Amino acid sequence: MSAATEVSAPPAGGSRRKRRLRLPRGLLTLPPTLYVVVLLLGPIILIGLYSVNLRSQYPGMPTAFSTANWHDFLFGHANPFRDRFKTSMIITLLVSVGAVIASYPLAYYLAFVARKRRYTLLLLVLAPFFTSYLLRVIAWTIILGNNGIVDWVLWHLHIMPHGQSPSWLFYSNFSVGLVLFYTWVPFVALPIFVVLENMDKRLLEAAHDLGSNGFTAFMRVTLPLSIPGVMAGFVFVLIPTTGEFIAPLLVGGPNSYMFGNAIQSLFSNSADWNYGSVLALWLVFVVIVLMVVFGRYLSADLQEREA
Repeated sequence: MSAATEVSAPPAGGSRRKRRLRLPRGLLTLPPTLYVVVLLLGPIILIGLYSVNLRSQYPGMPTAFSTANWHDFLFGHANPFRDRFKTSMIITLLVSVGAVIASYPLAYYLAFVARKRRYTLLLLVLAPFFTSYLLRVIAWTIILGNNGIVDWVLWHLHIMPHGQSPSWLFYSNFSVGLVLFYTWVPFVALPIFVVLENMDKRLLEAAHDLGSNGFTAFMRVTLPLSIPGVMAGFVFVLIPTTGEFIAPLLVGGPNSYMFGNAIQSLFSNSADWNYGSVLALWLVFVVIVLMVVFGRYLSADLQEREA
């Protein structure tokens, strides 16, 4: 038999297939799922037990299921915590809208005007925020506080008599809103800048070719296409500011506390964990609703634009 027609015999025992260890599909997701359940849902469940009086911070104190705290917060007459929540939401909405309005020109400049310098300028804008948030808020107490920098300027410009300060400047809703506004403007500019930078510039060229001026092209092309970034920036401010308590504590004073300060006080100063848990769960519920509403809006907007 010729070499061309020779067929090599298979090795003894036949071909051996490598056995692979097959794991259940859901096994790899088990560790992160347990992580989420234990570290995220666990505390919420514990707070829920406190809110209905099934647990108490005092050992040996009798517990029994009760919704009295919930009823008092939701339906109680002239409840101060409910009024504080309304005031906090007004401040939060004003700060969120103001931060978006102030951030848009900054993001527009970085995306369309700065060109090669845009990332350097963006880094300079974000550089102060690499420091501690607490230190920056304390710096604002020096700027706005009595005998502070603003007072010194007002005295030397003879706008205010020496030794006097505007009542609205410090320990007020204005000072709280100003510090929160300062805190979030650069971060709101980031999602708007990303959307504007990735926008197809040929659309603007087409708008100009069709006779649109700069303002019309902005209103008909740039602004509508940047709405997802605007909404994302709005949510960036709205959700964390809803539970803010550090800035109101340092620059707001007792008459300008926000809802987060009420929760912090009930868990630390007055040690009423049961009522504090009601407020904390209410805040969690509000944040979840905001995320669902704005998340669905962003998803629907993106799907409409892709279509």
